Amino acid sequence: MAKRTKAKRETKSKKMTLKMAQNCVELTLDGKHRLDLSFKGVTAVPKCVQKLFHMAEVDLSRNMIRKFPDFIAQFIKMTVLDLHSNCLEELPVAISYLQNLKVLNLCNNRLTSLPSELGLLNKLQTLNLGLNQLEALPASIGALEELRHIGLSDNRFTRLPGCLLKLKKLESIKMDRNPIIAEKIPTEKPVSISESFYLVK
Repeated sequence: MAKRTKAKRETKSKKMTLKMAQNCVELTLDGKHRLDLSFKGVTAVPKCVQKLFHMAEVDLSRNMIRKFPDFIAQFIKMTVLDLHSNCLEELPVAISYLQNLKVLNLCNNRLTSLPSELGLLNKLQTLNLGLNQLEALPASIGALEELRHIGLSDNRFTRLPGCLLKLKKLESIKMDRNPIIAEKIPTEKPVSISESFYLVK
């Protein structure tokens, strides 16, 4: 019994104080504030993070986060959000408030669908959705006029999402290891569908 109790304790989310989170803030080369909470063993985004809403970049990758909180809406200055390698099953509608977001990394989670509000991130340039359980994209993705790179590898797509054909600035689509049904893809300009790109430092 003692062994089981110990195992349960080890899987519990580690508590984080505001001071601990502040110690994880660093300056980027261009002078922006970056919050690096990767590899912290948390199963939820610490509530104390709300007070660091002025961050330009937030890295919560390689944790065990199951749900992303609505208070993310307060981070209106954020340009980079890295959530890869977590346990996310859904995204909150509140993500639509991140109007300055340019890079969103959701790779290696458990997403089966995306909120249509994702299409409101009109400054988004790079979106990585690889290693999830997606079968389709919301039609609103076609409104992301600044999107240049999208990663859809290792999902459940059987065809190229039609909404991507509306994106005039799109340069690369990564769709490796999907059960794609062979078909001709009508495009007005050359778009790389196999080119690799990486967001993980």
